[in-house]
Amino acid sequence: MVWTREPTYEKPEISVRATTIYYEIVAPIMLPFIERRLLNLFRCREGKCFFQRNREHPPTGKEFDKLVHLEPVEQKNGRTEQYLYVETAEEIVACAKVQTVEFHGWGSRAGEVETPDRLVIDLDPDPALGFETVKEAAFQVRRSFDAVGLESFALLSGGKGIHIVVPLEPVAAWPEADEFAKAFCTALADAAPQRFTVALPKPQRRGRIFLDFLRNHRTATAVMPYSARARAGMPVAAPVTWEELEGIERSDAFTIADAAALMKRAKSRELKDWGAGAQRLPRLT
Repeated sequence: MVWTREPTYEKPEISVRATTIYYEIVAPIMLPFIERRLLNLFRCREGKCFFQRNREHPPTGKEFDKLVHLEPVEQKNGRTEQYLYVETAEEIVACAKVQTVEFHGWGSRAGEVETPDRLVIDLDPDPALGFETVKEAAFQVRRSFDAVGLESFALLSGGKGIHIVVPLEPVAAWPEADEFAKAFCTALADAAPQRFTVALPKPQRRGRIFLDFLRNHRTATAVMPYSARARAGMPVAAPVTWEELEGIERSDAFTIADAAALMKRAKSRELKDWGAGAQRLPRLT
C-alpha cells in the first residue's frame, strides 16, 4: 500500500497534560455527542499537528489499537479502512493521553455508517467580517431551518465561526443528506448573495460568509461539542442556546480553563437537551 504523507501544521505549544486534565473533566458531557461516532483525531506532538483520519492514515493509528474501537468502512477506491470510535468517557481520555487535542466526527456512527444522524452547516466568514455579522447570519440560517420544519442548534466553533447542527433520525442515506445540505445552502446564498456564498474558490468569498455544506459528505467531519481546539489560548467548541448567543462576543468565548463552568452549563435546564431530537429531512421545493 502506498501511503501519502499526512500534512503537518505548525501550532502553539500544547500541553498534553493540560488537555488530558480538561478531557478528564468534560468527557462525560462530551460522550453523548461522540459515542460510537466515527472520528478523525487532530494530534499534536512537539509543535507539529496532524489528522489521524483512520488506523492507517497515517500509520501512527496503530497506537490506538488497545485504546478505542475500530469500524471497517469501504472506501470509494474499494479498499476497506478501519475508522476509530469510542464508547466510554475513559476512552476519550485515553485518546488525549496520546496527543489528541481535537475530536472531529463523521455525521454517522458505527453500525449505521451509511445513514447520518446529523447535518452540520459551518458558517465560515471572511476574516474581515466581525463576529456580530456571523451571529446575524446564524440566526438567519436558523430561521430558514425553522421554515422547513427543522430544529437547529448553535455551536461556537472555537475558531472564527459558528456551526449550525441539525439532529436527524438516521434513515436517509448520505446522498440525500448531501443533496439537501447543498440545496439548502445554495437557496440561502441565492436569496442573500451580499451575505452568503457557496463558492469554493476563496477569492469569491471576500466580504461574505461561506456556507460550508461539504461537512455532510460521507467521510467528511466537523469538530465535536466540547472538543478543545489546537489554537492560541486553547479555545473549546461550545454549545450555546440561541438566546445566549445574542450576548456572546466571539466564537472562542470558552477555553479549556472553563472546564468546570462547561460541566455546570451542560447540566443546566437550558442546555441539557442541546442537540437532541430525531428529525427527517423534508423535501425542498
